Amino acid sequence: MAQGSTRILDESADEKAGTHHAGASRQDKGRMGKVDLCRVDTCLTSANGGLWAMVDGERFLPEEWFGEAFAQTRHELGIPLERTFETKIALGLKMVKRVKANGVPFDLLACDVLYGRDSQFRADVDTAGVLSAAQVPADTNVYVSAPPVGVPEQRGKRGRPRTRLHVLSRQRPHEVRALARDPQTVWQQVVVRHTERGRLAADFAVPRVWTVAVGQRPRAEWLVIRRDAEGDCSYTLLNAPEDAPHERLIAWSCRRYCIERPFEDAKTEIGWDEFQAQKYRAGEHHLALTAASLWFVAQTKLAWAQACPRDPELARQLAVEVLPALSTANVRELLKAVFPLPQLTLEQATDLVIMHLVSRARSTSSRLKSQVKPHDSS
Repeated sequence: MAQGSTRILDESADEKAGTHHAGASRQDKGRMGKVDLCRVDTCLTSANGGLWAMVDGERFLPEEWFGEAFAQTRHELGIPLERTFETKIALGLKMVKRVKANGVPFDLLACDVLYGRDSQFRADVDTAGVLSAAQVPADTNVYVSAPPVGVPEQRGKRGRPRTRLHVLSRQRPHEVRALARDPQTVWQQVVVRHTERGRLAADFAVPRVWTVAVGQRPRAEWLVIRRDAEGDCSYTLLNAPEDAPHERLIAWSCRRYCIERPFEDAKTEIGWDEFQAQKYRAGEHHLALTAASLWFVAQTKLAWAQACPRDPELARQLAVEVLPALSTANVRELLKAVFPLPQLTLEQATDLVIMHLVSRARSTSSRLKSQVKPHDSS
């Protein structure tokens, strides 16, 4: 997945019953907008058409995990001594730079509001030479023309000399949602893509805007406003060149549509959500095996598409524009046929059940022992 590939930055959370799992804490579960006891992996996935896989991942460790209260827990769960607190944004930027340094080709980085609202993250991605499409919240401030920025003149002789950059004119920024409501905004309807449910179309507006972070020079960016049939709007800032065609900007802004597919396939078909081990290294191994499995599925889908191309005549007969592609569930069924599960005898099944019961009893015993406080020798 090289030419035309998109790298998508996002997180995946799994609920946990306690903080005895590396990184578990009460924290934001991401797209569900819920705070709960969970662990979170920050992941960089790859998408190209109907193919998707995982490229890189990092376990997010909340800041409280690096305090004195978690010192013993860090030791017991094998948190590396060199690990320090890093925000999800810092982890994401590190992965993007790592993938680029390793020469893994991709056309675009796409990310959601968590990353897009951070102007420094967008600036760092731009400095790294990465084309990005970052969703931003509706209250993001932008200028419709480049504002003059500089250090204001010192008024009087008192006080410290001024050094921080400020907008020097009375020009006021606009929230991006205000631009969506502006009657002068020019809209065009575009077919986003052909799906198994039919054509997906939306209205788009593509103004050129400038953003100004505190103490920084203004940055020119493209704003793509998408308005769905229900009237809901989403907003994406792109660091694309000034001469980029609007059609391409709109296409780039829509590249995040399959963000949940790698996570959904990993959890429902591959077993990513069945991870029960507590230690840090075990979590790293499980994440790596999940990524390898997703790549195997993507390679299988590609090989199937090349060997068995979709028949346009069949699409015409069925009166559909797009025939379904091979799914991860289909690949799993093929694997079950090639590697059938052994049929256990009654004695083998009984031994397996007894082994599981004994393992559960041992686990309970181990936890009870860890809860017993040592007697005071004094």
